[in-house]
Amino acid sequence: MKFSDYPIQQKIKDQLNFLGFTRPTDIQYRAIQAILDGEDVMAVAQTGTGKTAAFVIPILEKISRKKSKKLDSFIQCLVMVPTRELAKQISSVFQEIGKETKVKTLGLIGGVEQESQIKSLQKKVDVLVTTPGRMFDLISQGHIQLNKIHTLVLDEADLMLDLGFHKDIQDVLKFLPQKRQTLFFTATIDKKIKKLAYQVVNDALRIQFSPKNPVAGKVDHSIAFIEMDDKRFFLENILKEFEDGKFIVFVRTKVRGERVELAMARVGISVECLHGGIEQKMRFELLDRFRSGKNMILVTTDVAARGIDIPDVDYVINYDLPENPENYVHRCGRTGRGKRQGQAISFCSSNERKLVKDIENYTGNEIEIYELNPNDYQWIINDSEDISYDWKKLIDDANEDAGKSDSW
Repeated sequence: MKFSDYPIQQKIKDQLNFLGFTRPTDIQYRAIQAILDGEDVMAVAQTGTGKTAAFVIPILEKISRKKSKKLDSFIQCLVMVPTRELAKQISSVFQEIGKETKVKTLGLIGGVEQESQIKSLQKKVDVLVTTPGRMFDLISQGHIQLNKIHTLVLDEADLMLDLGFHKDIQDVLKFLPQKRQTLFFTATIDKKIKKLAYQVVNDALRIQFSPKNPVAGKVDHSIAFIEMDDKRFFLENILKEFEDGKFIVFVRTKVRGERVELAMARVGISVECLHGGIEQKMRFELLDRFRSGKNMILVTTDVAARGIDIPDVDYVINYDLPENPENYVHRCGRTGRGKRQGQAISFCSSNERKLVKDIENYTGNEIEIYELNPNDYQWIINDSEDISYDWKKLIDDANEDAGKSDSW
């Protein structure tokens, strides 16, 4: 089936074709017609499956048809997401696919001034994509009314629960009409997620894609056993070996990210570091530079592991292994997207070995070990340009100099 076969307006079909979308992905094939028919949907799908367009396309179609009849001048669709980056991304998808329609979408996030957002709301908005905090701020100020919402979308619901948004989800239901369509999307499923889903959806169509290895499709995985203090030398080696590649390097904390950024700067490699402590405007600018290719190496915490669509990433480097094996799946899902093959390389120190087993148990597959013999390991360290910070080499050099002095 092609998008041209769906009962949607030609202007949306033409825009999909312009964007290069001709055939739906599996989740789009299963979800689009059901959403057009007004069914509630509960979808469990991993990152990179095309789930955003699976709800964007039918929602645009339904709202656009109403607007052509000059009906409904209020917020008709509410999309709740856990992060600001995801809110911006989903807003962009609505705007891109709906470019030729009259549907107005607003991405509402905290961390920026409210005045321009309030002005946009006053001009009438059809689709509101928002994080919980700013939404409740503007509801309390009387700038948002949700009592005529037709469609509620909860995206990345599992992450919303992980980030403590369960009460926010419960609270927003109080503002919505009971008769509505609810679309519930999650990457993982457990008892907590099921309980939440059954509280918000009504007799939903359930769509689930659960491959044995959720990231195996177009991603080659390997792991190298590298001690914590030596990881920067091996990262330097890879970045210089594949200098034209596009990399995301995942670290555990913002402090670790900043240290990696400084270490790479000392050897002449330009990287940018993304973490939750950076001002929101700068985070967006940083991601835009990475998307456009102005910066080819992004060092980040797990803030960029979920839901953010960054095209053409060649390599994911797990500089630090994640403590939650699900995050390994989400991280590696940043590469191998679309028709491209991706590479996921993990650095594992002695105290991280248990995490490897957790990941393998979760995915059901062993990760290929990249064997490093002691000579190659030491050669990579010695080949680093970061000589001033290699205390072992400094001691060796000092001992060598002392030996020369004695011979004089």
